[in-house]
Amino acid sequence: MSTGPVQLGTAPGRWVLLATVLASAMALLDATAINVALPTIGADLGSSLAGLQWSVTGYTLTLASLILLGGALGDRYGRRRIFVTGIVWFAAASLLCGLAQSTGQLVAARVVQGIGGALLTPGSLSIIQSSFRPGDRSRAIGLWSALGGVAGLLGPSVGGFLVDAVSWRWVFGVNAPLALLALVATRHVPESRDPTAHGRFDVLGALFGVLALAGLTYALIAAGGGPVGAPVIVAGLVGLAAGTAFVVRERRTAAPMLPPAMFADRQFTGANLCTLAVYGALGGASFFLVLQLQTVLGYAATEAGAALLPSTLALILLSARVGALAQRIGPRWLMTVGPLVAATGMLLLTRVGAGSSYWNGVLPGALLQGLGMSLVVAPLTATVLGAAPDALAGVASGVNNAVARAAQLLAVAALPVAVGLSGDDYAQPRAFSAGFTEAMAACAVLMAVGGLVAWATIRADVLRT
Repeated sequence: MSTGPVQLGTAPGRWVLLATVLASAMALLDATAINVALPTIGADLGSSLAGLQWSVTGYTLTLASLILLGGALGDRYGRRRIFVTGIVWFAAASLLCGLAQSTGQLVAARVVQGIGGALLTPGSLSIIQSSFRPGDRSRAIGLWSALGGVAGLLGPSVGGFLVDAVSWRWVFGVNAPLALLALVATRHVPESRDPTAHGRFDVLGALFGVLALAGLTYALIAAGGGPVGAPVIVAGLVGLAAGTAFVVRERRTAAPMLPPAMFADRQFTGANLCTLAVYGALGGASFFLVLQLQTVLGYAATEAGAALLPSTLALILLSARVGALAQRIGPRWLMTVGPLVAATGMLLLTRVGAGSSYWNGVLPGALLQGLGMSLVVAPLTATVLGAAPDALAGVASGVNNAVARAAQLLAVAALPVAVGLSGDDYAQPRAFSAGFTEAMAACAVLMAVGGLVAWATIRADVLRT
Protein backbone atom coordinates (compact mmCIF):
# COMPACT_ATOMS: atom_id res chain seq x y z
CA MET A 1 0.00 0.00 0.00
CA SER A 2 1.37 3.43 -0.98
CA THR A 3 1.63 6.43 1.27
CA GLY A 4 0.43 9.93 0.43
CA PRO A 5 0.55 12.36 -0.99
CA VAL A 6 0.23 10.52 -4.29
CA GLN A 7 0.67 11.99 -7.74
CA LEU A 8 -1.89 11.91 -10.51
CA GLY A 9 -0.77 9.70 -13.39
CA THR A 10 1.25 7.29 -11.23
CA ALA A 11 0.23 3.75 -10.27
CA PRO A 12 -0.77 4.74 -6.70
CA GLY A 13 -2.81 7.63 -8.08
CA ARG A 14 -4.59 5.36 -10.55
CA TRP A 15 -5.49 2.88 -7.80
CA VAL A 16 -6.96 5.65 -5.64
CA LEU A 17 -9.03 6.95 -8.55
CA LEU A 18 -10.18 3.46 -9.52
CA ALA A 19 -11.39 2.63 -6.01
CA THR A 20 -13.23 5.90 -5.49
CA VAL A 21 -14.73 5.92 -8.98
CA LEU A 22 -16.01 2.35 -8.73
CA ALA A 23 -17.65 2.90 -5.35
CA SER A 24 -19.17 6.20 -6.43
CA ALA A 25 -20.31 4.59 -9.67
CA MET A 26 -22.11 1.90 -7.70
CA ALA A 27 -24.03 4.46 -5.66
CA LEU A 28 -24.70 6.83 -8.57
CA LEU A 29 -25.72 4.07 -10.96
CA ASP A 30 -28.25 2.80 -8.45
CA ALA A 31 -29.58 6.24 -7.60
CA THR A 32 -30.26 7.17 -11.23
CA ALA A 33 -31.17 3.75 -12.66
CA ILE A 34 -34.14 3.39 -10.33
CA ASN A 35 -35.89 6.38 -11.92
CA VAL A 36 -36.27 4.62 -15.26
CA ALA A 37 -37.53 1.49 -13.49
CA LEU A 38 -40.25 3.29 -11.51
CA PRO A 39 -43.22 2.62 -13.86
CA THR A 40 -42.34 -1.09 -14.03
CA ILE A 41 -41.83 -1.30 -10.27
CA GLY A 42 -45.18 0.43 -9.75
CA ALA A 43 -46.98 -2.02 -12.02
CA ASP A 44 -45.24 -5.08 -10.56
CA LEU A 45 -45.68 -4.17 -6.90
CA GLY A 46 -48.96 -2.27 -7.21
CA SER A 47 -47.45 1.00 -6.00
CA SER A 48 -49.07 4.41 -5.85
CA LEU A 49 -47.19 7.61 -6.76
CA ALA A 50 -46.42 8.00 -3.04
CA GLY A 51 -44.94 4.49 -3.01
CA LEU A 52 -42.70 5.36 -5.95
CA GLN A 53 -41.64 8.57 -4.23
CA TRP A 54 -40.69 6.63 -1.11
CA SER A 55 -38.68 4.10 -3.13
CA VAL A 56 -36.53 7.05 -4.17
CA THR A 57 -36.64 9.15 -1.01
CA GLY A 58 -36.23 6.24 1.45
CA TYR A 59 -32.67 5.82 0.22
CA THR A 60 -31.98 9.53 0.06
CA LEU A 61 -33.41 10.07 3.54
CA THR A 62 -30.89 7.94 5.41
CA LEU A 63 -28.08 8.94 3.07
CA ALA A 64 -28.65 12.65 3.64
CA SER A 65 -29.27 12.26 7.37
CA LEU A 66 -26.28 10.07 8.19
CA ILE A 67 -23.67 11.14 5.67
CA LEU A 68 -22.18 13.65 8.12
CA LEU A 69 -21.77 10.88 10.66
CA GLY A 70 -20.19 8.73 7.95
CA GLY A 71 -17.66 11.45 7.21
CA ALA A 72 -16.89 11.86 10.91
CA LEU A 73 -16.41 8.10 11.32
CA GLY A 74 -13.91 8.16 8.47
CA ASP A 75 -12.00 11.08 9.96
CA ARG A 76 -11.77 9.27 13.30
CA TYR A 77 -11.29 5.60 12.45
CA GLY A 78 -9.78 5.82 8.99
CA ARG A 79 -11.35 6.94 5.73
CA ARG A 80 -10.35 3.79 3.90
CA ARG A 81 -11.74 1.51 6.65
CA ILE A 82 -15.15 3.19 6.74
CA PHE A 83 -15.17 3.38 2.94
CA VAL A 84 -14.72 -0.40 2.68
CA THR A 85 -17.45 -0.97 5.29
CA GLY A 86 -19.80 1.19 3.25
CA ILE A 87 -19.12 -0.76 0.06
CA VAL A 88 -19.95 -4.09 1.70
CA TRP A 89 -23.06 -2.70 3.44
CA PHE A 90 -24.34 -1.09 0.24
CA ALA A 91 -23.90 -4.28 -1.79
CA ALA A 92 -25.71 -6.39 0.82
CA ALA A 93 -28.62 -3.94 1.01
CA SER A 94 -28.82 -3.90 -2.80
CA LEU A 95 -29.48 -7.64 -2.67
CA LEU A 96 -32.39 -7.01 -0.29
CA CYS A 97 -33.81 -4.41 -2.70
CA GLY A 98 -33.70 -6.89 -5.56
CA LEU A 99 -35.55 -9.51 -3.50
CA ALA A 100 -38.36 -7.18 -2.32
CA GLN A 101 -41.89 -8.57 -2.80
CA SER A 102 -43.85 -5.44 -1.88
CA THR A 103 -43.50 -1.68 -1.95
CA GLY A 104 -43.00 -1.64 1.81
CA GLN A 105 -40.18 -4.17 1.61
CA LEU A 106 -38.49 -2.22 -1.18
CA VAL A 107 -38.70 1.04 0.73
CA ALA A 108 -37.31 -0.60 3.88
CA ALA A 109 -34.41 -2.10 1.92
CA ARG A 110 -33.73 1.27 0.31
CA VAL A 111 -33.57 2.87 3.76
CA VAL A 112 -30.95 0.29 4.79
CA GLN A 113 -29.10 0.85 1.52
CA GLY A 114 -28.89 4.57 2.29
CA ILE A 115 -26.92 3.80 5.46
CA GLY A 116 -24.27 2.07 3.35
CA GLY A 117 -24.26 5.03 1.01
CA ALA A 118 -23.69 7.35 3.96
CA LEU A 119 -20.55 5.40 4.85
CA LEU A 120 -19.00 5.17 1.39
CA THR A 121 -20.04 8.45 -0.28
CA PRO A 122 -18.06 10.96 1.83
CA GLY A 123 -15.09 8.61 1.76
CA SER A 124 -14.72 8.93 -2.01
CA LEU A 125 -13.99 12.64 -2.01
CA SER A 126 -12.17 12.79 1.31
CA ILE A 127 -9.81 10.02 0.17
CA ILE A 128 -9.02 12.01 -2.98
CA GLN A 129 -8.56 15.23 -1.01
CA SER A 130 -6.28 13.65 1.57
CA SER A 131 -4.33 11.36 -0.79
CA PHE A 132 -3.35 13.57 -3.74
CA ARG A 133 -0.87 16.43 -3.87
CA PRO A 134 -2.59 19.85 -3.58
CA GLY A 135 -1.72 20.70 -7.19
CA ASP A 136 -3.37 17.52 -8.49
CA ARG A 137 -6.57 17.64 -6.46
CA SER A 138 -8.76 19.70 -8.80
CA ARG A 139 -7.85 17.56 -11.80
CA ALA A 140 -8.32 14.37 -9.77
CA ILE A 141 -11.75 15.60 -8.69
CA GLY A 142 -12.52 16.40 -12.33
CA LEU A 143 -11.58 12.86 -13.37
CA TRP A 144 -13.60 11.43 -10.48
CA SER A 145 -16.57 13.61 -11.51
CA ALA A 146 -16.28 12.55 -15.14
CA LEU A 147 -15.82 8.82 -14.58
CA GLY A 148 -18.09 8.45 -11.56
CA GLY A 149 -20.63 10.82 -13.06
CA VAL A 150 -20.71 8.78 -16.24
CA ALA A 151 -22.03 5.88 -14.18
CA GLY A 152 -24.72 8.12 -12.75
CA LEU A 153 -25.74 9.34 -16.17
CA LEU A 154 -25.46 5.88 -17.71
CA GLY A 155 -27.79 4.70 -14.95
CA PRO A 156 -30.99 5.36 -16.91
CA SER A 157 -29.61 3.56 -19.98
CA VAL A 158 -28.31 0.58 -18.03
CA GLY A 159 -31.43 0.51 -15.87
CA GLY A 160 -33.69 0.69 -18.90
CA PHE A 161 -31.89 -2.17 -20.60
CA LEU A 162 -32.05 -4.34 -17.48
CA VAL A 163 -35.76 -3.58 -16.98
CA ASP A 164 -36.69 -4.49 -20.55
CA ALA A 165 -34.27 -7.39 -21.06
CA VAL A 166 -34.38 -9.08 -17.65
CA SER A 167 -36.14 -7.50 -14.66
CA TRP A 168 -36.16 -4.31 -12.63
CA ARG A 169 -34.62 -6.38 -9.82
CA TRP A 170 -31.32 -6.50 -11.70
CA VAL A 171 -31.08 -2.72 -11.39
CA PHE A 172 -29.94 -3.52 -7.85
CA GLY A 173 -28.20 -6.81 -8.65
CA VAL A 174 -25.65 -5.08 -10.89
CA ASN A 175 -24.04 -3.60 -7.77
CA ALA A 176 -22.45 -6.92 -6.77
CA PRO A 177 -19.66 -7.02 -9.41
CA LEU A 178 -18.94 -3.31 -8.97
CA ALA A 179 -18.59 -3.78 -5.22
CA LEU A 180 -16.19 -6.69 -5.70
CA LEU A 181 -13.96 -4.69 -8.07
CA ALA A 182 -14.00 -1.70 -5.72
CA LEU A 183 -12.92 -3.87 -2.79
CA VAL A 184 -9.98 -5.20 -4.80
CA ALA A 185 -8.89 -1.65 -5.69
CA THR A 186 -9.10 -0.42 -2.07
CA ARG A 187 -6.23 -2.72 -1.13
CA HIS A 188 -3.95 -0.13 -2.75
CA VAL A 189 -5.57 2.96 -1.19
CA PRO A 190 -3.57 4.68 1.57
CA GLU A 191 -5.27 5.04 4.94
CA SER A 192 -5.84 8.56 6.26
CA ARG A 193 -7.60 10.10 9.24
CA ASP A 194 -7.90 13.34 11.18
CA PRO A 195 -5.30 13.15 13.99
CA THR A 196 -7.24 15.72 16.01
CA ALA A 197 -10.51 13.74 15.99
CA HIS A 198 -11.48 12.70 19.50
CA GLY A 199 -14.39 12.69 21.95
CA ARG A 200 -17.87 11.27 21.44
CA PHE A 201 -19.77 11.15 18.19
CA ASP A 202 -22.74 13.45 17.83
CA VAL A 203 -25.32 10.67 17.75
CA LEU A 204 -28.07 12.95 19.11
CA GLY A 205 -27.40 15.41 16.29
CA ALA A 206 -27.67 12.59 13.75
CA LEU A 207 -30.98 11.50 15.31
CA PHE A 208 -32.38 15.03 15.07
CA GLY A 209 -31.29 15.14 11.44
CA VAL A 210 -33.08 11.89 10.62
CA LEU A 211 -36.26 13.04 12.38
CA ALA A 212 -36.20 16.41 10.64
CA LEU A 213 -35.91 15.02 7.12
CA ALA A 214 -38.22 12.07 7.81
CA GLY A 215 -40.95 14.26 9.25
CA LEU A 216 -40.83 16.81 6.44
CA THR A 217 -40.63 14.12 3.76
CA TYR A 218 -43.61 12.21 5.15
CA ALA A 219 -45.65 15.39 5.44
CA LEU A 220 -44.91 16.45 1.86
CA ILE A 221 -45.59 13.06 0.29
CA ALA A 222 -48.69 12.34 2.39
CA ALA A 223 -50.12 15.78 1.62
CA GLY A 224 -50.46 14.72 -2.01
CA GLY A 225 -52.61 11.72 -1.16
CA GLY A 226 -55.74 13.59 -0.11
CA PRO A 227 -57.00 16.07 2.49
CA VAL A 228 -54.35 17.21 4.94
CA GLY A 229 -55.16 15.48 8.22
CA ALA A 230 -53.66 15.29 11.68
CA PRO A 231 -50.88 12.79 10.78
CA VAL A 232 -49.55 15.10 8.07
CA ILE A 233 -49.63 18.14 10.34
CA VAL A 234 -47.99 16.26 13.21
CA ALA A 235 -45.25 14.89 10.93
CA GLY A 236 -44.55 18.36 9.57
CA LEU A 237 -44.36 19.87 13.05
CA VAL A 238 -42.08 17.06 14.25
CA GLY A 239 -39.82 17.66 11.26
CA LEU A 240 -39.62 21.41 11.92
CA ALA A 241 -39.04 20.90 15.64
CA ALA A 242 -36.32 18.32 15.00
CA GLY A 243 -34.67 20.63 12.48
CA THR A 244 -34.61 23.42 15.05
CA ALA A 245 -33.25 21.04 17.68
CA PHE A 246 -30.52 19.96 15.24
CA VAL A 247 -29.35 23.56 14.75
CA VAL A 248 -29.38 24.23 18.50
CA ARG A 249 -27.55 20.98 19.20
CA GLU A 250 -24.80 21.70 16.66
CA ARG A 251 -24.25 25.19 18.07
CA ARG A 252 -23.97 24.04 21.69
CA THR A 253 -22.30 20.64 21.71
CA ALA A 254 -18.55 20.40 22.19
CA ALA A 255 -18.13 17.91 19.32
CA PRO A 256 -20.75 18.78 16.66
CA MET A 257 -21.38 16.54 13.70
CA LEU A 258 -21.63 19.68 11.61
CA PRO A 259 -19.20 22.30 12.98
CA PRO A 260 -20.98 25.70 12.69
CA ALA A 261 -17.59 27.39 12.37
CA MET A 262 -17.21 25.92 8.88
CA PHE A 263 -20.06 28.11 7.69
CA ALA A 264 -18.20 31.21 8.79
CA ASP A 265 -16.26 30.77 5.54
CA ARG A 266 -18.18 32.59 2.81
CA GLN A 267 -16.88 30.25 0.10
CA PHE A 268 -17.97 27.12 1.93
CA THR A 269 -21.42 28.53 2.67
CA GLY A 270 -21.89 29.88 -0.86
CA ALA A 271 -20.85 26.61 -2.47
CA ASN A 272 -23.30 24.64 -0.34
CA LEU A 273 -26.15 27.04 -1.07
CA CYS A 274 -25.35 26.61 -4.76
CA THR A 275 -25.37 22.83 -4.22
CA LEU A 276 -28.79 23.03 -2.56
CA ALA A 277 -30.33 24.77 -5.56
CA VAL A 278 -28.51 22.88 -8.33
CA TYR A 279 -29.03 19.37 -6.99
CA GLY A 280 -32.60 20.05 -5.90
CA ALA A 281 -33.37 21.09 -9.47
CA LEU A 282 -31.50 18.13 -10.94
CA GLY A 283 -33.22 15.60 -8.65
CA GLY A 284 -36.68 16.91 -9.43
CA ALA A 285 -36.05 17.12 -13.18
CA SER A 286 -34.63 13.59 -13.35
CA PHE A 287 -37.62 12.14 -11.49
CA PHE A 288 -40.16 13.80 -13.77
CA LEU A 289 -38.41 13.52 -17.13
CA VAL A 290 -38.01 9.74 -17.14
CA LEU A 291 -41.64 9.26 -16.12
CA GLN A 292 -42.77 11.71 -18.83
CA LEU A 293 -40.86 9.83 -21.51
CA GLN A 294 -42.47 6.53 -20.55
CA THR A 295 -45.97 7.58 -19.47
CA VAL A 296 -46.69 10.29 -22.05
CA LEU A 297 -44.37 9.62 -25.01
CA GLY A 298 -44.68 5.85 -24.72
CA TYR A 299 -40.95 5.10 -24.55
CA ALA A 300 -39.83 1.69 -23.37
CA ALA A 301 -37.51 1.76 -20.36
CA THR A 302 -34.46 1.21 -22.59
CA GLU A 303 -35.49 4.06 -24.91
CA ALA A 304 -36.12 6.41 -22.00
CA GLY A 305 -32.68 5.71 -20.60
CA ALA A 306 -30.96 6.06 -23.97
CA ALA A 307 -32.68 9.40 -24.53
CA LEU A 308 -30.48 10.91 -21.81
CA LEU A 309 -27.16 9.73 -23.28
CA PRO A 310 -26.24 13.20 -24.63
CA SER A 311 -25.87 14.35 -21.02
CA THR A 312 -23.49 11.46 -20.44
CA LEU A 313 -21.37 12.36 -23.44
CA ALA A 314 -21.12 15.98 -22.33
CA LEU A 315 -19.91 14.91 -18.90
CA ILE A 316 -17.38 12.45 -20.35
CA LEU A 317 -15.88 15.02 -22.68
CA LEU A 318 -15.84 18.05 -20.42
CA SER A 319 -15.64 17.33 -16.67
CA ALA A 320 -11.91 16.59 -16.40
CA ARG A 321 -11.06 19.58 -18.59
CA VAL A 322 -13.41 21.80 -16.62
CA GLY A 323 -11.74 20.70 -13.36
CA ALA A 324 -8.35 21.73 -14.74
CA LEU A 325 -9.81 24.99 -16.10
CA ALA A 326 -11.28 25.82 -12.69
CA GLN A 327 -7.81 25.46 -11.18
CA ARG A 328 -6.44 28.02 -13.67
CA ILE A 329 -9.19 30.65 -13.89
CA GLY A 330 -11.12 29.98 -10.68
CA PRO A 331 -14.55 28.42 -10.23
CA ARG A 332 -16.77 31.51 -10.12
CA TRP A 333 -17.59 31.88 -13.82
CA LEU A 334 -18.02 28.16 -14.35
CA MET A 335 -20.31 27.80 -11.33
CA THR A 336 -22.39 30.72 -12.60
CA VAL A 337 -22.66 29.85 -16.28
CA GLY A 338 -23.15 26.09 -15.74
CA PRO A 339 -26.45 26.31 -13.85
CA LEU A 340 -27.78 28.95 -16.25
CA VAL A 341 -27.06 26.67 -19.22
CA ALA A 342 -28.68 23.72 -17.43
CA ALA A 343 -31.71 25.87 -16.57
CA THR A 344 -32.10 26.74 -20.24
CA GLY A 345 -32.09 23.04 -21.05
CA MET A 346 -34.80 22.40 -18.46
CA LEU A 347 -36.95 25.16 -19.94
CA LEU A 348 -36.64 23.56 -23.37
CA LEU A 349 -37.71 20.24 -21.85
CA THR A 350 -41.00 21.77 -20.67
CA ARG A 351 -42.10 21.49 -24.32
CA VAL A 352 -41.81 17.69 -24.27
CA GLY A 353 -45.30 16.23 -24.51
CA ALA A 354 -47.48 13.82 -26.44
CA GLY A 355 -46.28 13.66 -30.04
CA SER A 356 -42.91 15.32 -29.39
CA SER A 357 -40.04 14.00 -31.49
CA TYR A 358 -36.77 13.07 -29.86
CA TRP A 359 -34.59 15.22 -32.11
CA ASN A 360 -36.59 18.43 -31.78
CA GLY A 361 -38.20 17.90 -28.40
CA VAL A 362 -35.95 15.91 -26.08
CA LEU A 363 -32.41 16.20 -27.46
CA PRO A 364 -31.83 19.99 -27.30
CA GLY A 365 -32.91 20.27 -23.68
CA ALA A 366 -31.12 17.12 -22.54
CA LEU A 367 -27.91 18.24 -24.26
CA LEU A 368 -27.97 21.69 -22.68
CA GLN A 369 -28.76 20.25 -19.25
CA GLY A 370 -25.80 17.89 -19.51
CA LEU A 371 -23.51 20.64 -20.76
CA GLY A 372 -24.48 22.90 -17.87
CA MET A 373 -23.90 20.19 -15.27
CA SER A 374 -20.52 19.40 -16.84
CA LEU A 375 -19.49 22.99 -16.26
CA VAL A 376 -20.54 23.12 -12.61
CA VAL A 377 -19.93 19.71 -10.98
CA ALA A 378 -16.12 19.64 -10.75
CA PRO A 379 -15.62 23.34 -9.82
CA LEU A 380 -18.39 23.13 -7.21
CA THR A 381 -16.91 20.04 -5.58
CA ALA A 382 -13.38 21.45 -5.64
CA THR A 383 -14.58 24.71 -4.08
CA VAL A 384 -16.29 22.94 -1.18
CA LEU A 385 -13.20 20.90 -0.36
CA GLY A 386 -10.78 23.74 -1.08
CA ALA A 387 -12.56 26.00 1.39
CA ALA A 388 -12.11 23.50 4.25
CA PRO A 389 -8.90 22.45 6.05
CA ASP A 390 -7.47 19.10 4.89
CA ALA A 391 -8.08 17.64 8.36
CA LEU A 392 -11.80 18.26 7.90
CA ALA A 393 -11.99 16.79 4.39
CA GLY A 394 -14.39 14.06 5.53
CA VAL A 395 -16.69 16.53 7.25
CA ALA A 396 -16.62 18.95 4.31
CA SER A 397 -17.39 16.16 1.87
CA GLY A 398 -20.16 14.91 4.14
CA VAL A 399 -21.75 18.34 4.49
CA ASN A 400 -21.79 18.91 0.74
CA ASN A 401 -23.16 15.47 -0.03
CA ALA A 402 -25.78 15.84 2.71
CA VAL A 403 -26.89 19.14 1.23
CA ALA A 404 -27.09 17.63 -2.28
CA ARG A 405 -29.05 14.58 -1.16
CA ALA A 406 -31.37 16.55 1.12
CA ALA A 407 -32.11 18.88 -1.78
CA GLN A 408 -32.98 15.94 -4.05
CA LEU A 409 -35.01 14.32 -1.29
CA LEU A 410 -37.15 17.40 -0.68
CA ALA A 411 -37.55 18.11 -4.40
CA VAL A 412 -38.89 14.63 -5.16
CA ALA A 413 -41.17 14.83 -2.11
CA ALA A 414 -42.48 18.35 -2.72
CA LEU A 415 -42.80 18.78 -6.48
CA PRO A 416 -45.60 16.23 -7.13
CA VAL A 417 -47.66 17.88 -4.39
CA ALA A 418 -46.88 21.36 -5.72
CA VAL A 419 -48.08 20.49 -9.23
CA GLY A 420 -51.13 18.51 -8.08
CA LEU A 421 -50.09 14.91 -8.81
CA SER A 422 -51.05 11.96 -6.60
CA GLY A 423 -52.40 8.40 -6.60
CA ASP A 424 -51.88 6.69 -9.95
CA ASP A 425 -51.40 9.94 -11.90
CA TYR A 426 -47.92 8.74 -12.88
CA ALA A 427 -49.66 6.19 -15.14
CA GLN A 428 -52.19 8.67 -16.63
CA PRO A 429 -50.65 10.56 -19.60
CA ARG A 430 -52.90 13.62 -19.57
CA ALA A 431 -52.70 14.22 -15.82
CA PHE A 432 -48.97 13.63 -15.60
CA SER A 433 -48.08 15.76 -18.61
CA ALA A 434 -49.70 18.87 -17.15
CA GLY A 435 -47.81 18.44 -13.89
CA PHE A 436 -44.57 17.72 -15.75
CA THR A 437 -44.55 21.09 -17.51
CA GLU A 438 -44.99 23.00 -14.24
CA ALA A 439 -42.43 20.87 -12.41
CA MET A 440 -39.73 21.32 -15.08
CA ALA A 441 -40.30 25.08 -15.11
CA ALA A 442 -39.88 25.16 -11.32
CA CYS A 443 -36.67 23.12 -11.62
CA ALA A 444 -35.32 25.56 -14.23
CA VAL A 445 -35.92 28.51 -11.90
CA LEU A 446 -34.25 26.69 -9.00
CA MET A 447 -31.24 25.78 -11.16
CA ALA A 448 -30.82 29.40 -12.26
CA VAL A 449 -30.91 30.50 -8.62
CA GLY A 450 -27.91 28.22 -8.03
CA GLY A 451 -25.92 30.10 -10.66
CA LEU A 452 -26.83 33.48 -9.19
CA VAL A 453 -25.81 32.33 -5.72
CA ALA A 454 -22.41 31.25 -7.07
CA TRP A 455 -21.87 34.62 -8.75
CA ALA A 456 -22.73 36.46 -5.54
CA THR A 457 -20.63 34.37 -3.13
CA ILE A 458 -17.72 32.55 -4.82
CA ARG A 459 -14.29 34.13 -5.32
CA ALA A 460 -12.18 33.40 -8.40
CA ASP A 461 -9.09 32.62 -6.28
CA VAL A 462 -10.58 30.09 -3.86
CA LEU A 463 -8.72 27.14 -5.44
CA ARG A 464 -5.26 28.69 -5.49
CA THR A 465 -2.73 26.84 -3.35
